[in-house]
This record gives sequence, structure tokens and C-alpha cells, in this order.
Amino acid sequence: MTDQLKIAEIKPFLEEDMGSGDITAAIIPETMTAEAEVMTRENMVLCGQAWFDAVFKYLDANVSISWLAAEGDMVSKDAILCKLSGSARSLLTGERTALNILQTLCATATVARQYADAVSGTGCKVLDTRKTIPGLRKAQKYAVACGGCYNHRIGLYDGVLIKENHIIAAGSIAKAIRLARELTSVPVEVEVESMQELAEAIAAKPDRIMLDNFSLEDMAAAVKLNSGAIELEASGNIDLENIRVVAETGVNYISIGALTKNVRAIDLSMRIKLVH
Repeated sequence: MTDQLKIAEIKPFLEEDMGSGDITAAIIPETMTAEAEVMTRENMVLCGQAWFDAVFKYLDANVSISWLAAEGDMVSKDAILCKLSGSARSLLTGERTALNILQTLCATATVARQYADAVSGTGCKVLDTRKTIPGLRKAQKYAVACGGCYNHRIGLYDGVLIKENHIIAAGSIAKAIRLARELTSVPVEVEVESMQELAEAIAAKPDRIMLDNFSLEDMAAAVKLNSGAIELEASGNIDLENIRVVAETGVNYISIGALTKNVRAIDLSMRIKLVH
């Protein structure tokens, strides 16, 4: 994503915060300059530098930002992430929006790193879902990848995921898959909820089959029945406590909505010091 696209992405967030203008920052003399540091108060994966930078580029191209850690780095509690300098008004106006985005993307990447580490060595890949924060879909999916997990489809337009209601409306698993194949060339995935539905799906040959809320025993049986013919994805009631045993059943993917929807923002702070 180019700088201009990132600026376009953060513009609505700044407009939401600023409205007709930052009337509090207006009490600071226009010519006053300042320096600032952003610090993390907990261990985290650093993610979102470009969006953070874009906030200040949009407000004031003369604001200088120097990062002390690289994107994707694991950073320890109390570390300084970056230093800024420039107009005091610009730093104060951009502070909250920049931190809101950074703390959310760092949180997403940090959770993703935990899940990626949990399945390390199994050959299974952890996927995100569409359960993202509105307005931050692409940014959060970037953060997932930054943390070491993988992206499922971005939206409704770049992949077919046939679920229970689609199957009911279409008439059968086989018919839903056939209609999808006729309509588009994007990957086709179908969700199944039983071994019987799994057998139907295997016969219809989608690109991937999602095993929805299967028990560990049924997942292992599904892997055996499938014999590697079609990619298998496990989903439902999977967390950090049980994800490794799920991965060890032999499924290819595990999708986790919590990567993006249950994130708790990383505790960041920005300290500003007036220069003159």
C-alpha cells in the first residue's frame, strides 16, 4: 500500500476526531515546536508504522519521525518505539488518532504471533477471518501477516465461502459448489458440519473444506477420509489452549476470528516535551 493510499485510509479517522478543528491545540502558539517519544507499557509486536506516519504526514509534512525498532519486531515493556519532532500543535492534534491505530495494529500482530508460535512445527497455518474492526480490514489483515499468521479472503469479492444458509438456498452442497464454479474463477470453499456433509463436499471437489465445530476425533477422521485430496480448514471453539492439538490432527488451516475481533489495545503512551 502506497503512502497516498495509507493517507486516504487514515483521513476519515482524523476527520472524525478533529471535526471543524482542534480547538484545544489552538491555545498553543503556532510557532512552538516540540519533541515526543512513544513508549509501550507491555511486551508486544510492533506493527503499523506506516499508518502512524501517515497521520502526521497528512497533518504536517514537516513532522519528523524516527523509529527505534523495525516493523514486526518483538518489543519489550517500557521500550521507546519512536521519536517525533515538529510543530507542537501538529503533534498534539495527531497524537490520539496515531496511537489509536498503532495500539490496535500492534495488538493484532501480537495476538497473531502468539497463535503462530502455538502451531510452530506442525505445518498448519493460522488464518484470520472477516471479523475485523470496521474501517481497518486491510490494516488488520496486514497486522495478522506481520505477526506470522495468514490471511483468509479479504472480503466477499475475492473468495467463495459457502455456508449453511447458502447450501439451503442452493439446494445442496454439490449444487452450491457447481453454481459457484460457473459464476467465478476465485477459490471456492464450503463449510460442513458433519462427516456426511464432508463426504458430499469431497465428492463435489471444492478448493477447500471448512470443518465447523468438529471434535478432535472427527477432525482426525476427516483428515483420514480426505486423504490429502482437498485442503481442510478447522474452525470454531479454537483458542490458544487447544490450537496445537487441533493442528496436530493434520488439518491444513485453522481460522481464528479472535485474531482481529477480540484484540485488546496495547498500552502505549506519547510523552511530549516543548522545545520553544
